[in-house]
Amino acid sequence: MGILSLLTFFPLVGVLILLLMRNQSDNSYKIVATGTAIVTFVLSIIVLGQYDGGTAGLQLVDRFNWIEAWGIEYHMGVDGISILMVLLTTFIMMLAIPSSWNAISTQVRQYYIFMLLLEAGMLGVFLAQDLFLFYIFWEFTLVPMYFLIGIWGGQNRVYAAIKFFLYTMAGSLLMLLGILYMGITNDTFSVPDLIAGRSAFADVQNWLFLGFAIAFAIKVPIFPFHSWLPDAHTEAPTAGSVILAGVLLKMGTYGFMRFNLPLFPEASVEFAPAIAVLAIIGIIYGAIVSFAQKDVKKLVAYSSISHLGFVMLGIFSLNNQGIQGAILQGVNHGISSGALFFIVGVLYEQRHTREIKEYGGVWKVMPVFSALTLIVTLSSMGLPGLNGFVGEFTILLGSMGAESLGPNPWIYTAFATTGVILAAVYLLWMFQRVFMGPLDNPANEKLRDLNVGELAIMLSFLLFIIWIGVAPSGYFDLMNGTVSQLVTDIGSVLVAGP
Repeated sequence: MGILSLLTFFPLVGVLILLLMRNQSDNSYKIVATGTAIVTFVLSIIVLGQYDGGTAGLQLVDRFNWIEAWGIEYHMGVDGISILMVLLTTFIMMLAIPSSWNAISTQVRQYYIFMLLLEAGMLGVFLAQDLFLFYIFWEFTLVPMYFLIGIWGGQNRVYAAIKFFLYTMAGSLLMLLGILYMGITNDTFSVPDLIAGRSAFADVQNWLFLGFAIAFAIKVPIFPFHSWLPDAHTEAPTAGSVILAGVLLKMGTYGFMRFNLPLFPEASVEFAPAIAVLAIIGIIYGAIVSFAQKDVKKLVAYSSISHLGFVMLGIFSLNNQGIQGAILQGVNHGISSGALFFIVGVLYEQRHTREIKEYGGVWKVMPVFSALTLIVTLSSMGLPGLNGFVGEFTILLGSMGAESLGPNPWIYTAFATTGVILAAVYLLWMFQRVFMGPLDNPANEKLRDLNVGELAIMLSFLLFIIWIGVAPSGYFDLMNGTVSQLVTDIGSVLVAGP
């Protein structure tokens, strides 16, 4: 078994141990789950150590025939598009699992089993290089997330869980048809082999592009496919929201880069302006709707729609800066939004309300928590020196010179920039209402500052918020080889014309 297979399936070792543990204390279940997540993160660091960012193409490949009669293989590999997503997944899970330590008190063992199953599914999505295998992992992630929202979520949890499941399941059926068509046409489901033989389905690639794009657009979610997200985020338990924002939404943007761009380059060029328009609508719409929210968790959920619009704009700039910025901004959003949902969870566990009007003057009683929250808020806003700025700047740089967006790409960039301004407005408004001003609600006087565990989680988020903001070049180096090759491939289409 190769290192990638070990990394993907190691969380199942924790699942097996938890299944065998009966009538143990809740703390012992939490220790096993947290330990499993930490070891999985260490394994991802070992993968990083063996990975060469300057090399294009798949590395550390595990590949053998699985269902030979149908041309289906077990094929795992990592490259510049997926390496940061793998590291983000293991990092977010290592923080999300212990963040549930005090929040989850019912069916604790089952909760952690679903969390670890979800981690295995997400890692599989980012590493699978066979479309059949990818689809299994893609659909599998729905199941544990459905139960995490449906059992441990808020008041309307069942409605939110069913909506989440049906939306993403329905979109994926069109992708399944596309996968079947390409697999039958080329007698293989291996992604590198399909890219090499894409001329076999070139005459229908617009339809195939749309089939994949709808599945990924719902997952991102792009406007107007976004309505499941605020419900899922609002009802999910804190750790569920952290994972949803941190990793699950990135599966959509990853899918566009992994499949749509290399498999259907002509269609990608053709649809780029339309998707860029939808991305910009999402940036502005998400920001405006965030401003109107009374529930702080819903505000952060709508801000995700806005921020992921930037990622989509970067991807369909179809150039080096745009795509590298999109990958990095996906990581940045995972860290900053994950931290914001954790922050909301810390407040909610003490006050059991997320209404903005219930707070005010929190800085007076929680100074450490408030100071750290301010840094996270500024990073989500895109303040220079923090992670959000690097990603947004690189994306805007890419969109400014994007041939795929027609003769006047600066128009797209100008509209997208308004999202940065609006983000500053709604995030500072939220921070001012919750943390500043008079402490006029007696219930808030009893709030306690961060305990040791919560402080460790917050500082872990802040380490990367500052590191990426100050020294991002190492992150760009990891993806440079792969993205350059992808852009060269698409560039030949741009030169020839769609």
